[in-house]
Amino acid sequence: MDNTATQSSVNTNRLFYGSCFALITTAFSYSLRAGVLPQLGDEFSLSAQQLGVINSMWFYGFPLAMIIGGLIYHTVGPKKIMQFAFFAHLFGIVLTIYSGGYVGLLISNFLIGLGNGCTEAACNPMIADSATGKKMNTLLNRFHMWFPGGIVLGSLISTLMTNMELGWQAQIWIILIPTLIYAFLFFGQTFPEPSVKEAKTLSGNLKGMATPLFVFIALCMALTAITEFVPGQWVKLILDKSGADAMIILALVSGVMAFGRYFGGTFVHKFDQTGVLLGSAVLATIGMFLLSTQTGAMTYVAAAIFGMGLCYFWPNMIGFVAEKIPKSGALGMSVIGAIGMFMTANMQPVFGGWIDSAREKATSMGLTGDALELAAGQETLKTMITFPAVLIVLFVILYLWMRNKKKDVAAV
Repeated sequence: MDNTATQSSVNTNRLFYGSCFALITTAFSYSLRAGVLPQLGDEFSLSAQQLGVINSMWFYGFPLAMIIGGLIYHTVGPKKIMQFAFFAHLFGIVLTIYSGGYVGLLISNFLIGLGNGCTEAACNPMIADSATGKKMNTLLNRFHMWFPGGIVLGSLISTLMTNMELGWQAQIWIILIPTLIYAFLFFGQTFPEPSVKEAKTLSGNLKGMATPLFVFIALCMALTAITEFVPGQWVKLILDKSGADAMIILALVSGVMAFGRYFGGTFVHKFDQTGVLLGSAVLATIGMFLLSTQTGAMTYVAAAIFGMGLCYFWPNMIGFVAEKIPKSGALGMSVIGAIGMFMTANMQPVFGGWIDSAREKATSMGLTGDALELAAGQETLKTMITFPAVLIVLFVILYLWMRNKKKDVAAV
């Protein structure tokens, strides 16, 4: 494939669909692993904190690949990045199944994380370079729709296969299906050129990132990613005794996110990314509070509100960088995403430790069985509320910052 081909030779639709299936692979690796997490703990006698370390490998591989991919994007091209993604996914899936224990699971999850990070590093700038303005925001939201969309499918598949007692290994094999599909769709294709001249160079990217706005967005990204990704990975352990099906909760949250992202371009066009992000933080805070206090059917209502809060975080953080800090280029988008995933990785064993501590606290109160697990899960979620609550303050600042910036530009 010639990566220097003209825009007219690019099959935009096929590249977009390939990107979507690559993101579905990421989503399957997230949701199906969440579904089998208790089984892995039982089979290999792992504590919640050890499971957290295993989860963190997925999130550590993700940002590492994103940063390296962003650095080499304009040198080696997205084709080679996605080729690496395919082999990382393939070997990671196979090794997970034949891991044999703790160390093997650490390595396999790291490999899958690398594949997922390569997907973000290659596909985000490719989509941003395929369109600008309103269309770019629409495509980025619809691309990222397939992460929650894939989680919905993966959650339902995991629930069905678990009920059929097919075993966790069979569930992991399912991740291979979208992997093979995206490899086929990308095979032999050309990719678009960067739409901003400065974005083609490393020096231009670094100059675009060396701004107070980029640093502020990086801080926000750390908190949005933790809010979105940490609780979902532990849904079986923190909500399974809430009187609602944990994997259905994950599917519901993700379904709301997928639906919202499909129409995300319209909301962004009307309220700008800053207004959408502020509203999202408010809804995420309310939703997480309700998840930490409600049981039974109300848990599903809480999950829907939480999903409404999460749905616009990731695509609009990426879209904000692409539109408001365009000179940062592919590297800027990759670094922002990598920061989010790196902080999420750090939080995995911390979150697992919170669960262990909450269990000890509940035990000391005389709780046992389902009551103990429910109390531990809700206590852990209450601790997590701090993250979206802080985001409300930060996004108010961002909203005022960008509004004043527009006034300054108009006055010139």
